[in-house]
Amino acid sequence: MQTGSVTTPFGRRPMTLALVRRQTQTADIKPGKAVDKWKVFRDASAAIELLGIQSNSLAVLDALLTFHPDNELRQDGQLVVFPSNVQLCLRAHSMAGATLRRHLAVLVDAGLIVRKDSANGKRYARKDGKGEIECAYGFDLSPLLARSEELAHMAQQVMADRAALRKAKESLTICRRDVRKLITAAMDEGAEGDWQAIEDMYVALVGRIPRVAPLATIGEILDEMQMLREEVLNRLEVQDFSGKSSTNDAHNEQHIQNSNTESINELEPSSRNEQGVKPNPARQPSTETLKAFPLGMVLKACPQITDYGDGGAIENWRSMMKAAVVVRSMLGISPSAYQEACEIMGPENAAVAVACILERATMITSAGGYLRDLTRRAARGEFSLGPMIMALIKASGQERLRAG
Repeated sequence: MQTGSVTTPFGRRPMTLALVRRQTQTADIKPGKAVDKWKVFRDASAAIELLGIQSNSLAVLDALLTFHPDNELRQDGQLVVFPSNVQLCLRAHSMAGATLRRHLAVLVDAGLIVRKDSANGKRYARKDGKGEIECAYGFDLSPLLARSEELAHMAQQVMADRAALRKAKESLTICRRDVRKLITAAMDEGAEGDWQAIEDMYVALVGRIPRVAPLATIGEILDEMQMLREEVLNRLEVQDFSGKSSTNDAHNEQHIQNSNTESINELEPSSRNEQGVKPNPARQPSTETLKAFPLGMVLKACPQITDYGDGGAIENWRSMMKAAVVVRSMLGISPSAYQEACEIMGPENAAVAVACILERATMITSAGGYLRDLTRRAARGEFSLGPMIMALIKASGQERLRAG
């Protein structure tokens, strides 16, 4: 048995108090203790992040365990393996020698193995007259045996955290869907309240979700999203929707006429049902084109329009529509073409269409003619902004990859 003694490393490798502590801990292994070496390896693999090691370090540990002849690590057994670097490199998937030495040091620092160096630094075993190993120099695997319960607990904790993270992400996805659809329904059906402000809160909250996030971050955002959902539901519950559907169109038209507080004639179109103007059935917008898109998604697809916002920024839909008016004039789109787009698509979606045209301005011969064509297709229910927005987002991502 080669545990319980403290040995200092050979050559220039320094001795630390942490190494002393790890070596003395092996003397406290319970007599007769045994554990499956591959189970310990699987636990260490699961706890790789908590241990602060990499996959290559696991490959080296795996190779070291293959030099141990038994499937069990036993307190009363031989726990020192003594392969050469050449043999280790071969079993570690032909790892380079310098890489091997670096990851051996990582395993030592992580407290998974201990160096038991000979006087000259060579690895070998001395046998007695019966051929039994009485002393071996190399790498001591006893820390794996001593820490088997700790490694198992770490693996269980990692698995529990992963399950909790997966559950939190699923809950966040469902909550996001609920909030998005409730806000859209409230806007489409003319519910009272500042739903644009609620949507801005939703977009800002979604924008904080990172691609890769720890459980704590996801949990914090989930709590805020659930609070926002409760706020939306509370606002909807206090309203009476009886008769809303029959008066919804009139409500929307009145909103369009009265919401232009900044005296910008083109910002929001006049009502199609004004006195003396007959509604055109061919211009009734389709359900598809009336869907609201998150402002953050639009700005991600069409970043150039941000330069035309107040102070070089667009913080809400009103700012977006004001910027679209500026861009409309710059692109040479006539006021009548933009007015018609607002009537058919809605002012927000018309602004989005102008932003999309701005992104592809170098590929479009006549911006005004292009917008009129989109408007006619939208009136027939043959056009949706969704595919255009997603295509621009995809193209922007590919350009960033090529630039990188």
